[in-house]
Amino acid sequence: MPRYFLELAYKGSHYHGWQEQINASTVQEHLNKALSILCREPIETLGCGRTDTAVHSSQFFAHFDSTISPNEIEKLPHKLNAILNHDIVIYRIIAVAENAHARFDAIKRSYSYYISKEKNPFLNEFTWYWTHELDINLMNQAAALLSHYDNYGCFSKSGGQQHTNICIISEAKWLEEGNLLRFTITANRFLRGMVRTIVGTLIQVGDHKITLQDFENIIKSQDRTKAGQSVPAEGLFLEEICYPYIHSKRRSPFHP
Repeated sequence: MPRYFLELAYKGSHYHGWQEQINASTVQEHLNKALSILCREPIETLGCGRTDTAVHSSQFFAHFDSTISPNEIEKLPHKLNAILNHDIVIYRIIAVAENAHARFDAIKRSYSYYISKEKNPFLNEFTWYWTHELDINLMNQAAALLSHYDNYGCFSKSGGQQHTNICIISEAKWLEEGNLLRFTITANRFLRGMVRTIVGTLIQVGDHKITLQDFENIIKSQDRTKAGQSVPAEGLFLEEICYPYIHSKRRSPFHP
């Protein structure tokens, strides 16, 4: 049966994440229902990963199998956007090999976390408002230490289903963009709750509550109780998923 990749984005504020759950509204649930209606057959999507409740994704990929004709596939993004909730958008649908896999074929993923330095009611659902001055230079020095290691058990939420805490981080940095602070991190994979806990711990560095050596010792400890608190979900965006056979670009929510 033909397989297709679907590129989408969603505002996570009113969803319990991507993954379909019993008695909870999720992005996958709404997408499966819409696809099943339009394709006139049961459709089950499989996503490139999971996002927690209220986490956003400005780029997300999922795959599905369908007997729908190529002509109908071309029209499907427009039709999906017409019936899906306003906070989910379909960008494109791509025909791929029958063994292509949205989750296992991804070679890297990038998240960004946004902090607002000023009170702004229009950014409440997309940023975390932080009132203290932060030492961005020191936070970037700490972020650079992340790529020296590959075991991030100290930043993983308990109860995760991962079989290993090994990840390869290729980028981790803070940028100041007007009244926003943006932390961007790229890796081959991420652990449950990893990015939000890294951000919470780096903020302790920037707030001069822990030193660079303390931060490095936390990584070495592989002990979640030694890391900082997980920051709120609202500021987190999954922004880029890369595959060896699909051309795509990062989709940033504030810089389309």
